[in-house]
Amino acid sequence: MNAVRKEDLTKCYHCGENCGGSIIFDAHAFCCQGCKTVYEILDQNNLCNYYMFNATPGISLKKPANVGKFGYLDDEQVKNKLIQFNDGDIATITFYVPQIHCSSCIFLLENLYRLKDGIRRAVVNFMKREVYITFDQSKLSLRNVVELLAAIGYEPVINLNDLEHKEKKNHLIRYYLKIGIAFFCFGNMMLLSFPEYLGLDIIAESRFRIFFGYLNFLLALPVMFYCAQEFFISAWNALKQKSLNMDIPITLGIVAMFIRSSYEVFSQTGSGYFDTLGSLVLLMLVGRLFQNKTYDTLSFERDYKSYFPIAVTVVNNGKESSIPLTKIRTGDRLLVRNMELIPADAVLIRGDASIDYSFVTGEAKPVSKHPGDMIYAGGKHIGSAVEVEVVKEVSHSYLTQLWNDAAFNKQAGENVTSLAVKASRWFTPVVIIIAFAACIFWWQTDIHLAMNAFTSVLIITCPCALALSSPFTLGNVLRKLSDSNIYLKNALVVEKLAKIDTVVFDKTGTLTNTKQARIEFIPVGEEATGTGLTEYDLSLVKSLVYHSSHPLSKIVYQQLKDVQTIETGGFKEIEGMGVEGWVDENWIRIGSVKYLRVGETKQTGHELDLNHASKVYVGINNKVKGFFLIRNEYRPGTGEMIRSLKGKYNLYVVSGDNDAEKDFLKQFIDESYLIFHQQPADKLQFIKQLQQNNQRVMMIGDGLNDAGALKQSDVGIAISDDVNNFSPACDAILEASQFSRLNSLMSYARSGVNIIRLSFAISLLYNCVGTWFAVQGIMSPLIAAVIMPVSSVSIILFTTAAATLVGKRQGF
Repeated sequence: MNAVRKEDLTKCYHCGENCGGSIIFDAHAFCCQGCKTVYEILDQNNLCNYYMFNATPGISLKKPANVGKFGYLDDEQVKNKLIQFNDGDIATITFYVPQIHCSSCIFLLENLYRLKDGIRRAVVNFMKREVYITFDQSKLSLRNVVELLAAIGYEPVINLNDLEHKEKKNHLIRYYLKIGIAFFCFGNMMLLSFPEYLGLDIIAESRFRIFFGYLNFLLALPVMFYCAQEFFISAWNALKQKSLNMDIPITLGIVAMFIRSSYEVFSQTGSGYFDTLGSLVLLMLVGRLFQNKTYDTLSFERDYKSYFPIAVTVVNNGKESSIPLTKIRTGDRLLVRNMELIPADAVLIRGDASIDYSFVTGEAKPVSKHPGDMIYAGGKHIGSAVEVEVVKEVSHSYLTQLWNDAAFNKQAGENVTSLAVKASRWFTPVVIIIAFAACIFWWQTDIHLAMNAFTSVLIITCPCALALSSPFTLGNVLRKLSDSNIYLKNALVVEKLAKIDTVVFDKTGTLTNTKQARIEFIPVGEEATGTGLTEYDLSLVKSLVYHSSHPLSKIVYQQLKDVQTIETGGFKEIEGMGVEGWVDENWIRIGSVKYLRVGETKQTGHELDLNHASKVYVGINNKVKGFFLIRNEYRPGTGEMIRSLKGKYNLYVVSGDNDAEKDFLKQFIDESYLIFHQQPADKLQFIKQLQQNNQRVMMIGDGLNDAGALKQSDVGIAISDDVNNFSPACDAILEASQFSRLNSLMSYARSGVNIIRLSFAISLLYNCVGTWFAVQGIMSPLIAAVIMPVSSVSIILFTTAAATLVGKRQGF
């Protein structure tokens, strides 16, 4: 054991509480066995970096958790209510953990997998004080997970009646309490200082002046050491991290004012500035409360307006219809085709399913499900179409969580938000230097003036406006876009959109409107002189395409709406190629020319207009019967939209279809930028090649067959028609009716970034003017304290109004 220094024995190494060196282990003192145990666990798992993020970051464990009280978590009904996902082996759950308070907490909780075998992953949402845990049920139970959290000081709040949400909403109570105390103290200090304000020399020279000064000192203590506590904690944490934040100059101003006032009162040379100190802390707390309430409002709008414009297929009395995701109710029967997402917890009713839960667990291993089995929201079905019955209504927050999962996030290079961080880094030291320079300059002339200049500079030159500009602007942009059925994953997507210089379009289901396509069957070869397909053949075709979610398959399926279907087996879909399977003992293959391995057979008796057309070949028992000629209808306004983008961006069309529509598309896009016969892997590689040429690429696809390209691109946008094409790989979901407004979306994103830059300029101008008056000592700290929150409010109002006004001009 290493030698223990005397100064190390006063505080617990884990939680920081006074301990007097009662327990010594590994050259560290601990206040209780609980804190020592947590340290041992971390040390055994090489996680003592936990103590490098913050000194004494842990939670006191003098009262160890009563793990026996978690026995109720072994009850199956309780587990089913709490667990969000459970495939028999892997389970996921989200806990509310109010003890989360710093970067050390995040570090420890996200390394739970190193503390306990069986924890697969833990992700912390710091703002919501939540931890999302994926664990292996063959190695530990839900109860074991909770006991582990309790043992290291992070016992979760578990309430089956969802009362934890009420607790989370009350996080602003501390602000109200501090504001109440600060207002009480400030009001009384004002009353006790009236003789000074009114120049009543009789009282000012009497013993009452001294007595009132002492009372003001006592009233200033709770303001200084309780109400202003969070500013000191924030500044101290920044210094421990060897960085500077915006609370450091504020803290220096408060300390300078308190020390100066205390000196004047106890030396009986003046009455001090305790009333100004009280007003300063009060106004800053009100400003911080306003800021937090506004953040909560934006967060609320984000949580409850993130309703994805996804429609699902409902089966009612044998009839299929599409309804929005928001209208799904318990008991509804849903038809889920190949590659579609399970939108809500459901029971499998018809068919055998193979569910890919990689969106939830991170593992792409499909899980087989049979009728009667439970299927959880977030799984992607692979194989023949199945029917499920909804047992729990859609949780938009759960789908949002999947969408924002770190596994699907892209590397964010430099962005506008980092500009605010960089500005704050140099802003704070510059402010401190100016404050001390002003103080030193005036000190020999007038100490009172020097103190005024010093505290005023520290208070008025606050970079709050820099920090507020980006989140408030982008938050309002997100809100306006969601009102127009354009859903962005997060605020960073707005910044990325502003930097895009290349746009890549998929064709089928993206530029074209699959609902309005015209279709006819063209026989080929030996079939060319006949009708091509019999009624029975059509039944075979419909039975196979019924299971596919590809836009062309759906067009064929809708064309054959009056044809009967037959049970299908061995269904398989090859992305970008076609589908195959056994139908009534017949081997059916439907897809591209390349997929069916046939040449472009010359037709007899048919003069084909291939303009705006796609071909879907049909093979029955290894014999090509012909193809469906699908004449595509482009989405309304597509031509005008492409023209509006041309000249501003490099435009490409990358399609898996043939080049029959090249002549039509080249009137909008350069022929060399039209690329056909591309598989999903080819599209992804094409995006990579553009990025290697330092191009910032936005990919727009259908969300199903373009997942790889969408994820690879800098911004991936999925077009939503009336299909369940939600994919965590995309950064935005654009309702089909809004497709023609793509140029407006891009312009609005650029305007949002420009608003941020303009608000930066306004903030810097304000600070320069304020500093000019402050360094001269002609601005009192009280006036500075009033102006500081006013500047923050003005920035918030400016960004909100500007984002709203620009949004209206762009039609949002």
